[in-house]
Parts: sequence; C-alpha cells; structure tokens
Amino acid sequence: MKNKTRDQHTPDYRPLLTYLAIIAAPWLISCNEPMTGKAKTSAPVSTLSLHEGDERYYKVDTRESVIGWKGSSLMGTNDHNGYLYPSKGELKIENGQLTGGVIEIDMNSMEDKDHKSDNKLIAHLKNADFFDVEKFPISEITITKVTPTSGQDKQVTGDLTIKGITHPVTFPAHINIAGKLIKATGQLVIDRSKWDVRYKSQKFYDLVAKQAISDSIWYHISIVAKK
Repeated sequence: MKNKTRDQHTPDYRPLLTYLAIIAAPWLISCNEPMTGKAKTSAPVSTLSLHEGDERYYKVDTRESVIGWKGSSLMGTNDHNGYLYPSKGELKIENGQLTGGVIEIDMNSMEDKDHKSDNKLIAHLKNADFFDVEKFPISEITITKVTPTSGQDKQVTGDLTIKGITHPVTFPAHINIAGKLIKATGQLVIDRSKWDVRYKSQKFYDLVAKQAISDSIWYHISIVAKK
C-alpha cells in the first residue's frame, strides 16, 4: 500500500474510465481463480542511468506521477481498475519541446483501485499467469519521437517493454511545460498478448466469450517532471 503522501497526489480517474471503454490491461480476472505462480514483492533492480547535470533533462517526480490501468472481460463487463507508479525516469526538452525521455515502471507497485495491493487479484496479476513480476519487476517506455498535433497536444511514439519484450507504441498526449515543471498526460491502449500476457486470451485458448479476458489494457499516464 502506498503511503499517505502518494495517495494525496493520486488523480481522480473517473472521467477517464468513463471515456475508456494503455493496454488491455493484463488485468481482469476473478479473484477466485487458481494461481499458477507465486507473487513476490521486492524492490526493482534498475539499470537506468539518468543524465544528471544535463540541463535538457527533467527528472520524473515519482511521488506525483501515476499510471492508471483498466482491464475487463471480453464482453466488457467486470471491470478492474488500479494504479502503477514509476520508479525512475526523465524527460528531454529541447527548444521548449519534448523530444525524448524514458520512464521505468515498478511492477511491484501495482494496486487495485478498491483494495490496494494486498488482495488475490493483485497477487494473480503479479504471478506467471500475467506479468511474472518476480522475474520482470520493471517495465519501461522510451520516447523515440514526438509529433505536434495542436498546441500542447502531441502524438508520442516510443518503445514499450513489458516482461522483457519490446514493441513500438503510439498514443496521444498533452504536454504542459512551464519553467522548471513538466506535466504530461497520455492515454494508451495495448494488446497484452503481444507482451506474452496470455491468460484467458481467446488468441491462445479455446474459450467462450463469457470466460475470456479482453486482450486490451487501457492506461492513463500522468507524469510530473522537474528540474
């Protein structure tokens, strides 16, 4: 469970969840399903080196940044919502514009919106059926291209790594740069099966619709970075 300070900064995602119908988030599952792996909570081992002292880079504030997730059954019922938190990251600004960056995500920080992290749902999502967090404690997104669309609205392209598997992604984002502060929000939907998250996917298992979990996971990314 996150500390009280973190909870005070957690955004209200109700408008987003109404809008979402950033990844078919590996994340719908009956809390009564049997577990095939063992959940484990431990500090992630980071290999990311930040550009300390380089004025072009803004450091991600991990206490004010959050990633909301949503998953559901294939039929769109039984939604589950929750949060993930960055463990480290930076955004690169050149000529007043976002041009790159990288964000590490601590998969052990995964929470369920209603029950926090100590419940059967989160334990199952962390085990080998889904994200295998003991083996892959860190996910990462690296920004490779930013295309202006209108004002502060951009199209962000990057490489998303989950379970050691990397695929390109593109998603809309709103970037607000004010002095030494950056606030960025984005919405991303992924097909979990591309990252080998196969549990109850109709692509790999012969399941009727009411038994299957959607391959789509929705993410709402809210990042604060500072000098």
